[in-house]
Amino acid sequence: MEQEVTANRTDVLTDIHPCYQIDDFSYVLTRTPSVICIILYTFLLLLSVVTTSGNLLVIISIFYFKQLHTPTNSLILSLAVADLLVGVLVFPFSMVFSLSSCLYHENIFCKVRGSFDVTLSTCSILNLCCISIDRYYAVCQPLTYRSKINHHVVMIMILLSWSGSALIGIGVMIAGLSNDKCEERCLIDVLMANTIGPILSFYVPVIIMLCIYLKIFLVAQKQARSIQNTTCQSLKSRATVSKMERKATKTLATVLGVFLLCWTPFFLCITFLPFTNNSVPVPVIETLNWLTLSNSMLNPFIYAFFYSWFRSILKLCS
Repeated sequence: MEQEVTANRTDVLTDIHPCYQIDDFSYVLTRTPSVICIILYTFLLLLSVVTTSGNLLVIISIFYFKQLHTPTNSLILSLAVADLLVGVLVFPFSMVFSLSSCLYHENIFCKVRGSFDVTLSTCSILNLCCISIDRYYAVCQPLTYRSKINHHVVMIMILLSWSGSALIGIGVMIAGLSNDKCEERCLIDVLMANTIGPILSFYVPVIIMLCIYLKIFLVAQKQARSIQNTTCQSLKSRATVSKMERKATKTLATVLGVFLLCWTPFFLCITFLPFTNNSVPVPVIETLNWLTLSNSMLNPFIYAFFYSWFRSILKLCS
């Protein structure tokens, strides 16, 4: 009977993840990985290396050049640190303690993995939210920007982002520990993992970012039309204004598009999952989880590589 149960669980796990096997009712990496497993982990390792290298380059650049010690770059530095830790900690933890295996054998390492995942990913999102606030004052209130967004205010924003993320991550881990004492899934676990956590980690920051970037876009368009009305109506001036509008639209579309593309599918899935009778296939959930982590790899390209000072630094290093 025990052998039959073990065989059934092995078949289930094989269908879920190609890199795991059952060893005495424990889920461990296979000693002889399949070709699919090797390709998968090579790809994930590449993502980890690119994420770590890109964010490390941002951190070194801002630390090394004193002219880059500005409030805005301090927020970018905090974002890069969070994304660097995602590449150094979350990626390896997620590779060793897969989301698939943790669903069927959730030990303390799986809970630590989940806590790191939630904390650093949330911190990355909150830093993005802080950057949007900084850009709002820079574009919409340029005359009072330096007085409202200084190093002291930025340090408070960074502190709130990291402490808030840590509290959410610890709360998710505590909810998981309390779930071990329940015969069925605890209500607090459901609320924390599928309601409170996503609201604080994603939905509230996203609403803030959408409102802010919409305001920035409208103000940028208004400023462009104002410039057009106060200058000569030559083809050259119209072309310049049109270029400004296209650049602003492209930048905001890139920022919001990449962020929403990476994060929205996962959070929609875990939010509405408890209300559906049909369970989502675990490979789909895990793929969505890796998609969210890939945002930490893309952030340096969006928030640093698009800056002229960073391109100049790359030219000096080359």
